Amino acid sequence: MADNDISSPLLSSQPSDTPHLTIIVNASDSDNHSDNKRINNGNNGNHQNGRDSHSRNPFELIGSKGLEVPGPATVDPFRNETPTIDGLYEWVKIVVCLPIAAVRLVIFGVCLLVGFLATKLALEGWKDKQNPLPRWRSRIMWVTRVCARFILFSFGYHWIRRKGKPAPRETAPIVVSNHVSFIEPIFYFYELFPTIVAAESHDSIPFVGTIIRAMQVIYVNRFSPSSRKHAVNEIKRKASCDGFPRLLLFPEGTTTNGSALISFQLGAFIPGYPIQPVVVRYPYVHFDQSWGNISLAKLMFRMFTQFHNFMEVEYLPVVSPLTNRKESIIHLAERTSHAIATALNVTETSHSYGDLMLLTKALQSRQEKPSSYMVEMARVESLFHISSLEAVDFLDKFLSMNPDPSGCVRFYDFLSVLRLKACALSEEIFAFIDVEKNGTITFKQFLFGSAHVMKQPLFRQACESSFTECTAGGNDYLLEHELGDFFGRGIPDLNAGDVHGLFNLFDSDNDGKISKDDFDSCLRKNPLLIALFLPCLLHKGFSETGVRTLEGMVL
Repeated sequence: MADNDISSPLLSSQPSDTPHLTIIVNASDSDNHSDNKRINNGNNGNHQNGRDSHSRNPFELIGSKGLEVPGPATVDPFRNETPTIDGLYEWVKIVVCLPIAAVRLVIFGVCLLVGFLATKLALEGWKDKQNPLPRWRSRIMWVTRVCARFILFSFGYHWIRRKGKPAPRETAPIVVSNHVSFIEPIFYFYELFPTIVAAESHDSIPFVGTIIRAMQVIYVNRFSPSSRKHAVNEIKRKASCDGFPRLLLFPEGTTTNGSALISFQLGAFIPGYPIQPVVVRYPYVHFDQSWGNISLAKLMFRMFTQFHNFMEVEYLPVVSPLTNRKESIIHLAERTSHAIATALNVTETSHSYGDLMLLTKALQSRQEKPSSYMVEMARVESLFHISSLEAVDFLDKFLSMNPDPSGCVRFYDFLSVLRLKACALSEEIFAFIDVEKNGTITFKQFLFGSAHVMKQPLFRQACESSFTECTAGGNDYLLEHELGDFFGRGIPDLNAGDVHGLFNLFDSDNDGKISKDDFDSCLRKNPLLIALFLPCLLHKGFSETGVRTLEGMVL
């Protein structure tokens, strides 16, 4: 070592001919997968339930080149880390703080009532809601704002650490913040008295609905395109007028636990105005204050029974649209998201409110690993243009397949829900989704596979051609024997029971016939079933028609 200078490597390089040892460690559930393989192999002989890595792609005819599914996310941004009261210290603290909690509850109730009455007075007789709240009415609202600070005090936020300052409204008319708890809106109401964007359901909340009305709230229904468009127009209008307060938006669209920053909605960035990002942190040791998988009542009780709850607010530098070149809305949102994630020192993920919907559905169905049903919906929406509501419908279908405790579905459970019989074609469909070739599928694989099929350029044309071929007799509806005749051309040994099960799946209104709407609706809900029609379409020259269609789309 004495002969080496500071630039010499601490470890000398090994000769190039030195052998290397590579160790491959399997996942902890590999034994379970091996067991599934052995069981399925025993039931299916040499078919291996479609797990052969060289299985034919049953959707190649409509343009599919194969399926790729990202691995599961390692972060759960919605889980509250302390949903239960654990440890002697916490129990002793709660018992000691119970008298304090009673006093805090009284303070909370009195302040909420006083603030409500002051807000009612400020809004009395005010009809012109399209224009800014008059100055004298805003002064009355200071009573409610002071009450909001006392409410924070009652929840244990005796002091709040601040870093930086709010930019003037003229500099940054829009403020965006990460969203962890119900505490931030109360704080921002006191600190900034902004105009907020909120769900329509908030208007009916007792006391709170009246108070946020005084903030000239912009209501939005996240599932209604017309409501979202109206909200964006209102954001533009109010941001462009200095008479209105600055606007506050939580672009994540829901609360998280602060361990990651989920994808941003674009409403705050469409107007193209400078934006001030704000970061909120809740340092803790024993009590996670995030509003995750914990009820509001329980979260409030835990807050009331703490000696003190810590909160930090940091105002970041203003993010302005680039002036030297035209900047896209998405890029402005990405720069803002990166600024907040950097300040929080957390990762950015593609989770969205849609993942919370999936998580809630999995919790309601009492799944043992509900977080495994999250799929990072922002990425799914971007790749496949599928909505969160559609994803929840697919989850309903998947849950009916009786997933095991790890969230995986086996071959025969998959077949029973889709009314398929065990045959070469059904094994190919399953193998197409089973990208890991372990004999089971996850919800993420099922969703990606279904959405992938629907996105194929010839999917709609295949649906149209399939119905046309099935109704070759001239009717505008499909009877059970016609469906059986059609399937019989491509699926061998299909018995009457198999046909009846499939017919009932397509006949959604149970009128004994399948209309064009029934047919299209079933394939939208079960896009994998289009594979049943493709063998017959192939014999009818659909591949040549599809090639011409694809060439026309390219040209």
